[in-house]
Amino acid sequence: MKKKIVITGGSGRFGSYFKKIKTNYNIFFPNKKNLDIRNTTSISKYLKKIKPKYLIHIAGLSRPMNLHDKNIEKSINLNIVGTCNLVSECSKQKIKIIYISSSYVYPGTKGNYKETDPVLPWNNYGWSKLGGEAAVQMYKKSLILRVCMTERPFIHKRAYANVKSNFIYHENLPKIIMKILNKNGVINLGGQSQTIYNFVKKDLKLIKKKFSKGEFPKRQDMNLIKLKKIIKL
Repeated sequence: MKKKIVITGGSGRFGSYFKKIKTNYNIFFPNKKNLDIRNTTSISKYLKKIKPKYLIHIAGLSRPMNLHDKNIEKSINLNIVGTCNLVSECSKQKIKIIYISSSYVYPGTKGNYKETDPVLPWNNYGWSKLGGEAAVQMYKKSLILRVCMTERPFIHKRAYANVKSNFIYHENLPKIIMKILNKNGVINLGGQSQTIYNFVKKDLKLIKKKFSKGEFPKRQDMNLIKLKKIIKL
């Protein structure tokens, strides 16, 4: 019998790519009616019914970034409380949880951040993801992936030429995640360290440059040695 995986947020931009990969697992993509991360009864009922080995937690609030400033309550309820609810239920049912966090939990000042480096989010989105991490860290049967990802094609007309990151496209992530399901702890996950402009230009030759004047940290790039020891990128 195939092992089962439940993916929260499977109907979102990123989650939809899990539906396109070939796998030996039975993957379930519950909608909000079937599994509401804000409701522990809903979570418990669904997980007892499916009995998955893994839960990949993608659901939450991401963009637009300023929404985390304008609607703090929504950000907290979805990204922090929702994650806490999932961790609580997964721990009761002994389900491995894989939490998709963000490179935004790092300060963004020196770059080349290792998983063991101190974290200090530079915006409310980063704080909301770190809030979720706090709960996941308490449950040892877990994996936190600090991811730096974006849509393809790039949705903006300009890209930062003085901001370094590890952007990787949504479509390239599911296969990598499926290869490291059995790992525990924290792993940085992304692509080559480079400026956002250089990353985007490979696909969009006409992309224009822009320069951060302090509104965006210039060194968001992460150290990927731990990931590279596990798989070949």
